[in-house]
Amino acid sequence: MASLKEARYELVEIPEPFGPVTLDVDRQKILDYAYAQHDFGDWYFRESPFGGPIGHPLVLANDLLFLFYQGYDGNTAQGLHTHETLRFRSPVAVGETVTVDGGYTEKYEARGQGYVTLEAVARGADGRVLVEHVGKEIMRTVAGDIVGKGRSAESSRRRSVEAVVDTGVPAITVAGHGAPPRAGIPARTIAFTQDQMSLFSWAGKGYANVHTSPAKAAETGLDRTIVQAQQQTGHVVTNLVDVFGASWFTSGELDLRFVSPAYVGDVLTTTGAVLGETDGRLELEVWVENGQGTKTAVGWASAEIDDATARPVQLI
Repeated sequence: MASLKEARYELVEIPEPFGPVTLDVDRQKILDYAYAQHDFGDWYFRESPFGGPIGHPLVLANDLLFLFYQGYDGNTAQGLHTHETLRFRSPVAVGETVTVDGGYTEKYEARGQGYVTLEAVARGADGRVLVEHVGKEIMRTVAGDIVGKGRSAESSRRRSVEAVVDTGVPAITVAGHGAPPRAGIPARTIAFTQDQMSLFSWAGKGYANVHTSPAKAAETGLDRTIVQAQQQTGHVVTNLVDVFGASWFTSGELDLRFVSPAYVGDVLTTTGAVLGETDGRLELEVWVENGQGTKTAVGWASAEIDDATARPVQLI
């Protein structure tokens, strides 16, 4: 096997494929994700609307995001995740063997930083698409020089998240037809511990970074470890499963931008507001904010509306 490259922007080739990688979504993987995200929904351990237990929608989060570790030394990575796009197409059964492949498809520079785009797809044992991922990140930077300094040029966008709820209309508890614009959706709050962050960001696989190591964070000018952006994404997705139910696993789409850092122990609340309905899909704004009211992630989500009322019941 060829030696792994140092994770530096100038070494990235376009296109640069990775994989395929095969892995088992076994009970331990389900338990690890459930602990890291504090999401012990019964669908992941007992029966689900799809027959038998299924994986969390983002149980393959880092298998997709860290696919470039197949060609690069993960312990040299000093990236900063700026933008995540996900499309959910089918649930994965617990015990199923999945395949992940993809690669770098784009690189460009903005404000002195080198950005890369990684596209990856997870497929089930029968070849069906489970999840499609497109992630953008600053390939290598000093985290302390970037986080909290405002939005980068890369993350400028043609539309903005207003993050406004109309308290004069009824909030919704689950997705349904006829939801009024700017109606609020349920909120979910968590404060990630270092143990949860280390498990999520693969410290157990030997990776030390600004998410898993206080020493690494200090080396980059930070006084605390940073919650991985993909872990914030999982927080948002858990809330969206509560809104959409089974439909999220087969039609959910999420476009999320990371605009301010979230640190270990921060109280993070995700919620959102209805934008409208298009072709049977409920469209939402979603966001995450910390205990001081600062937005850490903002974006848009949508999924098909169905009549099923079942939602995961938390076992813990």
